Amino acid sequence: MLSRAHAIEEIAGKSFEVVVIGGGITGAGVALDAASRGYSVALLERGDYAVGTSSRSSKMVHGGLRYLQNFDLGLVREALLERQLMVRLAPHLVYPTPFLVAALGEERRDRKLGLGLNMYDVMATSRAGRKRRQRHSSELEDDYYWSPDRHRTIDGDEVLELVPALAPREPHDAYLFYDCQTDDVRLVLTVLGEAERFGAVTLNGAEVTEVLSKDGKATGVAFVEESSGERMEVGADHVVNATGVFADQVRPEELLGEEDVPRIAPSRGTHLLIDSEQLPMGKAACIVPAGEGRMIFSLPWYGRTLVGTTDNDFEGDIAHPRPAEDDVAYLLDAVNAFFGTGIGESDLVGAYAGVRPLISTGDPRKSVDISRKAELYETSSGMLTITGGKLTTWRRMAKQTVDRLVEREGREAPCHTHEIPLGMQARPEDLEAPAGVGEEAVEQLAFRYGHAARRVLEIARADSKLARPIVPGRPDLLAEVVLAARAEQARSVADVLLRRTRLGILAAPQLRSAKAVRPVADALGAELGWGRRQRSREAEAWLAVAAEEGTDPAATPGRSPAASVE
Repeated sequence: MLSRAHAIEEIAGKSFEVVVIGGGITGAGVALDAASRGYSVALLERGDYAVGTSSRSSKMVHGGLRYLQNFDLGLVREALLERQLMVRLAPHLVYPTPFLVAALGEERRDRKLGLGLNMYDVMATSRAGRKRRQRHSSELEDDYYWSPDRHRTIDGDEVLELVPALAPREPHDAYLFYDCQTDDVRLVLTVLGEAERFGAVTLNGAEVTEVLSKDGKATGVAFVEESSGERMEVGADHVVNATGVFADQVRPEELLGEEDVPRIAPSRGTHLLIDSEQLPMGKAACIVPAGEGRMIFSLPWYGRTLVGTTDNDFEGDIAHPRPAEDDVAYLLDAVNAFFGTGIGESDLVGAYAGVRPLISTGDPRKSVDISRKAELYETSSGMLTITGGKLTTWRRMAKQTVDRLVEREGREAPCHTHEIPLGMQARPEDLEAPAGVGEEAVEQLAFRYGHAARRVLEIARADSKLARPIVPGRPDLLAEVVLAARAEQARSVADVLLRRTRLGILAAPQLRSAKAVRPVADALGAELGWGRRQRSREAEAWLAVAAEEGTDPAATPGRSPAASVE
């Protein structure tokens, strides 16, 4: 990725065929799709890449089993096909995980759910037979597809082998099926990296303040560059609004009264992180009943146990949603009842909340019943707005958007994103670690960066201090901080802890002081030219961000439930 200084130079005062507003997964996908079809593309993100919903998901690339309850078969089918494609395109980053629906005590397996899993199996199949590919081959065969084994029933012994946390409940059997997991931020950064490879220019810390127009047509945008506070303009033949939950706030000034824009109905999703020693998920995830026919997930992720999610209408600050007391209690109650544990708020190692950009249809039903379908809007100005949808279907959302650009230009430019690899798996020679870097760190680097893990290890090899962990006991390296500043436009301690690594939600209690995060500030400062005082200010600033985000519920004073409607 270009440095911010270089990106500003390439964007400010210039003109592009496509300007994308928003640096989450949807905007990144549009940038990749458009650039790979030959368009000149600039992408502007007001905060950090994936700072919003795209860093606050359940970390799943999945069909959405619960959507079958609403008979939203088209959405499930689409997501299942995208799921298998993501495993094909990014095998180091999107990986299959066994999911269990366990029968405990006197319970018996839910036959209705079994029928639903049969449908899930059928919809996940795109053609007869399977073709395997060599995992280290960069050549993607057109007729290859990934699809998991069909669901099956396993006995109690196999259940406990996969999920030791269920031992106190003595499960007698379970349904086992497959879905996939990922690191959502790393997926965004990987897609952005591929977009840049095709010529796109991306810039964070660039808040779009105005959609420029002439004779009622969108002609570009004006933005404020964060570090200088300077207003800059960039021209565009096409403006794409991919700002997610903020989508209904972006439009040309003279068209503020226009009705043909989405109406966003935000829904808050809260997630908790628990030490895996307290809740050992082992090799599989569990579907956990949460009352009133609802279900949540308990998943292994980065050596922790991730629990989520809630799904409530939200009327609070969509820029800084945080876990509310009632959401945390709801999730803990469900987990403790299911696993027979006594986990409390003080036991959490992290938490986060995100806001889904659901589209209001005027239906009075609760948000949990509103479809997650993506919608594309085109105003009379020509600006396109793409919103709704979910992490799994980002590529189709991008394709839908760029297809419309191609259609209205009469251009011959087919989509190629179904065959563009997202990053590259690490080779053994990429993972030769210097002294002091352990196997767990190397494995995590291979997952997070793929082939680019070699760059982190080169930095660690050049300076032994950077081969140290950021947080004691965790595998994330200080060398990753340097790479984040040098190659991924990271500008703050929060950028590193919440997004380039995930330590802000994986090890929150260990980051409660400025002293604890000072090594991050020092490594960033060395790259960004900060003096000693600024490094201290940046370390202190993390504490304010952590409190605002509610990443450490047990240490967040005065936390109260955000507005929600059950």
